[in-house]
This record gives sequence, C-alpha cells and structure tokens, in this order.
Amino acid sequence: MAIYWIILFVVLLCIELITVNLVTIWFAVGALAAFLVSFFTDSILLELLTFVVVSVVSLIVTLPLVKKFKNREKIVPTNLDRVIGKEATVTKEILPDKFGEVKVYGSTWTAAADEEYHVGDKVIVEKMDGVKLIVHGKESK
Repeated sequence: MAIYWIILFVVLLCIELITVNLVTIWFAVGALAAFLVSFFTDSILLELLTFVVVSVVSLIVTLPLVKKFKNREKIVPTNLDRVIGKEATVTKEILPDKFGEVKVYGSTWTAAADEEYHVGDKVIVEKMDGVKLIVHGKESK
C-alpha cells in the first residue's frame, strides 16, 4: 500500500506546485504520514485514519498563518484615486440615463450621475466605477 501513498503524495505536491494557492499541501502532508505508517502496519484503516487526522491537524495548525500572510496584500492607491473628493467641471452634459464628461486636474473623464448637470457646472467626484467617475453636488457657474 506504500506505493499508493507515495504516488498520491507526488500527485498532490505537483498540483500544489502548479496552483501555488495552498490547496492540496495539507493532504500531501497527510499522504506522506500515511506512507510512513504503511511501513509499520498493513492496516488500511490505520493508514486512512492517519491520512485524515494528519491532513486535518496540519490544516488547522497552518490556516491562521496562511490567513495572516494572505491578508498582507493591501490595495495600493494609484494616482487615479487622487480625483476622488475633488471638484470637477462638467464639459459634456450629464443626464441620469446618459454619460457625460468632466474635467478634473486637466484630464477629461467619462462621468455618470443620478441628476442632470450642464456644461460649466461644478461637481464633486464621489467615486470611480471602472474608468468612469461618479459625481454629485451641483453648483452652477
């Protein structure tokens, strides 16, 4: 039975190396432990129990550590984020059901809003939605 455990270990390890998302590493550790146990017993039940227990324990022990490292990835603001909260000037009429354009920091952006804004109106950039700015707050020129 030892050969099956080592084959399973190698297959799971290869899957882990291909995905690099920590998907099968715990089961690979369990398969390795079952492989080692297979040298001391011929009980398939004991080998399966070893595989399950070691896999679950290794998952429980390492999961908090994995979550800690995965949560380190933070969103890095780009220069585009600087327009949020800034005043923009409407350069093409914005209607609730039609995109318009605004100019902010010298760049022209496609803009959307829930209200109607006319050319020359001052608006505030609320957020970015893809490559469009969502604006609000009407001030006539």
